Amino acid sequence: MSMTVVVTRNVSDRMRGFVASAMLELQAGVYSAPRLSVAVRDRIWTVLNEWWPYEREASAIMIWADSQAPSGQRVLTLGIPPIDLVEVDGIILARR
Repeated sequence: MSMTVVVTRNVSDRMRGFVASAMLELQAGVYSAPRLSVAVRDRIWTVLNEWWPYEREASAIMIWADSQAPSGQRVLTLGIPPIDLVEVDGIILARR
């Protein structure tokens, strides 16, 4: 279990309510859970992906600690711009 953060922008009330049912909403569109299990995190992301085609001009990002990922954190995105962490000459960069 690790700290998980979800940030949303311009999403529907349905999506906001779903994420808020599993995580603490710290500020509008910013959610946090200090000890979210892998199964719950995966389920949240699966639902966000399933509902995504019904969103308009929205974006969402989920971040959590992962020692196997570049920079020690995993990043999943929906919407614009997509972000990918890549290693270039030993430096971790966010590629859009």
